[in-house]
Amino acid sequence: MNFAVRMAGFALGISAAMGGGALAQDAEGIVVYNAQHDSLAKEWTAAFTAETGIKVTLRKGSDLDMANQIVAEGAQSPADVFLTENSPAMDLVNAAGLFAPVDADTLAQVPEVYRPADGKWIGIAARATVFVYDKTKLTEDKLPKSILDLADASWKGRWGASPSGADFQAIVGAMLALNGEEATGAWLKAMKENATAYRGNNNALKGVNNHEVEGAVIYHYYYFGDQAKTGENSANVASHYFRNQDPGAFVSVSGGGVLASSKKQKEAQAYLKWITGKGGQKILREGTSFEYAVGNGEASHPSLEPLDKLQAPAVDPSKLDSKTVSRLMTEAGLL
Repeated sequence: MNFAVRMAGFALGISAAMGGGALAQDAEGIVVYNAQHDSLAKEWTAAFTAETGIKVTLRKGSDLDMANQIVAEGAQSPADVFLTENSPAMDLVNAAGLFAPVDADTLAQVPEVYRPADGKWIGIAARATVFVYDKTKLTEDKLPKSILDLADASWKGRWGASPSGADFQAIVGAMLALNGEEATGAWLKAMKENATAYRGNNNALKGVNNHEVEGAVIYHYYYFGDQAKTGENSANVASHYFRNQDPGAFVSVSGGGVLASSKKQKEAQAYLKWITGKGGQKILREGTSFEYAVGNGEASHPSLEPLDKLQAPAVDPSKLDSKTVSRLMTEAGLL
């Protein structure tokens, strides 16, 4: 085999590794299955490696896809750490008994509200539910007081969301935890009648901006991220916070956990500690992800509405029932 062919095979192997396949563990560092935003994970990883010298290989995928992959791989998973955007994927892995306990000093860095009681994973960031709306069509007095109001026939054809995404399904999980199965199922059936389904939250934001719908239920950072760039997809948009412990004021917790099967527990735990500590939370505060910092005493990006003013409902991040959510959304014709 000539040198060019060997190099082509090597490049193909690197490409496969970055795609999240179940390949051999990196002998020189740790492997992170990353369902968080790629840019944020890369910022965290570069700074962590620069400070500690520990190498990290990131493998990208979606929340539930990567969670199901870890469960399928079981004790043979090459992953050392799992990062998500929303907590249901963490619970799926935890329910399979695949996480090691998070070190106590790492747990102490994050308030209890942003981590499960069993200490098997930890919150690394957070995102707030918002109703983004078309400022040219709606004034504040015409906005829904509750996310539940969107089930009313008066909202038919006027709002949108991305029901197939893990973000929206986490919001439904909070509604289920707060209001129960019957009320949540009824709301979802009304949503099927009333809402426009978009593929992705950015597309829902664009739909509002382009006057296709008057509003959409998404997470807060899509608006702030677009505003920080050109603002071309949010120029006509403002954000409405439901507050008052409404299901629509839900704050979703992004999670991180160390796999029990990892042969590099010390390095994996160090990565999780760094993300939830001063270094990782500073990147949230000063970077362009616009996700909320969750570390004790850590401020978030100054452009964001403070977490303590959102009046979010009390929802245990480890109690979002993704299986029932999937069933109810399928029954409603949304999946």
